[in-house]
Amino acid sequence: MIKRRFGIDIDGTVTCPSTFIPYLNKSFRKNLTLDDITDYDLVPFLDTTEEELNEWMERYEPIIYSEAPLANGALEVINSWKDEYELYYISARGRHLYEITEKWFQQQGVHYHHIELIGSHNKIEAVKKYNIDIFFEDKYDNACDIAEQCMIPVILFDTPYNRGPLPKGVIRVYNWHEAKQQVEKLLTTTS
Repeated sequence: MIKRRFGIDIDGTVTCPSTFIPYLNKSFRKNLTLDDITDYDLVPFLDTTEEELNEWMERYEPIIYSEAPLANGALEVINSWKDEYELYYISARGRHLYEITEKWFQQQGVHYHHIELIGSHNKIEAVKKYNIDIFFEDKYDNACDIAEQCMIPVILFDTPYNRGPLPKGVIRVYNWHEAKQQVEKLLTTTS
């Protein structure tokens, strides 16, 4: 029997969406909370330039990714799927972060079948390449684009920065346990 394949974003989906905030607050002398971040673009919240933020990211990404806390319920739910489904992580992280990423998965005990770091937010090609059946995401436009262009269901993890109207095929959830319930619903209606 062919196993269904789940495509799973890492940052803000498997990791806690507020992971970056303490580092940003310290470096940019801010006092932001996750609720303050109402857009995926961080530049306006930090009073900085895109160039400065990119330089900051290059410097701090390896540290942040190696220390990132798991999202609530992620470990339990994802690992409950490891024998039944194929778990393909598709992330915008740069390929140079692969070792740090894989080590984090191993240290956290999060199961994976494949990790693809594409270095870009455009995940459409990877979703098609790996024949993903359901995708899990926190970035609003990614969720909408994947649902519309790949015609697969996308589970969108609610955050203050992704609260736009949802097209058909995008399902908003508030935690991993809700995501699991939605997957069960989707798979009973399509099997």
